[in-house]
Amino acid sequence: MTPLVDGFGRVHTDLRISLTDKCNLRCTYCMPAEGLDWIPSPELLSDDEIVRVAGIGVERLGITHIRLTGGEPLLRRGLVDLVGRLAALSPRPQLAMTTNGIGLARMAQPLRDAGLDRVNVSLDTLNRATFAGLARRDRLQDVLDGLAAAHAAGLTPVKVNAVLMRGVNDADAPELLDFCLAAGYELRFIEQMPLDAQHGWDRKVMVTAEEIIERLTTSHRLTPLAGRGSAPAETYLVDDGPAKVGIIASVSKPFCGSCDRVRITADGQLRNCLFAREESDLRAPLRNGAGDSEIAVRWQAAIAGKRAGHGIDDPTFLQPDRPMSAIGG
Repeated sequence: MTPLVDGFGRVHTDLRISLTDKCNLRCTYCMPAEGLDWIPSPELLSDDEIVRVAGIGVERLGITHIRLTGGEPLLRRGLVDLVGRLAALSPRPQLAMTTNGIGLARMAQPLRDAGLDRVNVSLDTLNRATFAGLARRDRLQDVLDGLAAAHAAGLTPVKVNAVLMRGVNDADAPELLDFCLAAGYELRFIEQMPLDAQHGWDRKVMVTAEEIIERLTTSHRLTPLAGRGSAPAETYLVDDGPAKVGIIASVSKPFCGSCDRVRITADGQLRNCLFAREESDLRAPLRNGAGDSEIAVRWQAAIAGKRAGHGIDDPTFLQPDRPMSAIGG
């Protein structure tokens, strides 16, 4: 087994696989109300292709964690069977999924039975009107039902991902934390990143990690935990624990120096950074008869060229052409 090591000595063990760019919400910080031009179905990796490329990563390149993303991964047909096939890889990777939670109420137990280990569910507010305004869909109860079903199925720790926007839902941070503490979920706040399809991101209106902490400490005591490692979230004990809350400060406090993640888009493009403007095509060699060794070499070459950081603070920074929904979180 040859580890995926870049030019800065970072070892990559965490693979994010996007299953689709489609989504059943239209969150304002992600895509326009009318949606986007979806990737044509023939261009999407098939289940067999996903399992094959994941197997190369696990068996040859040291991948130990796989996260299924989108778009909205629950929209992928045959998802339960695909999870089962990924869980059967050897050595068995840890399997997680990031979802908006719509449809999770009926799929949580089958996914758990198939081998999914845990989920992250996006939830930016508990206010129904605010949710409908943000997501452009009145589906808050579906998300809450999905969270409860995931917890009951044992997809734990159930993590809740929240993005705060100034003047929209930033005042909701304490309520979200209280809700997660009561339900037994682990809340993680994520700074809004320049990955929207509209390219309308403005750092001046982004709610920073420092501001999030200020809002939370009005009602709770937060104690930072050491030993973050390659995890994206800075974690805090809430009121001396055992409950925790995390803050992912991708913009204001980048953690690029310890990044261990690599991404494959739904159409088979390998990205060595969430903000990369270059991609390496794995789909073409997969479909043109390349052997596993050739695919592995392409993968290694892509990681070897990874930059030191995402460069958001650099004056020359350009937002990726693809939005988050087409990259996969």
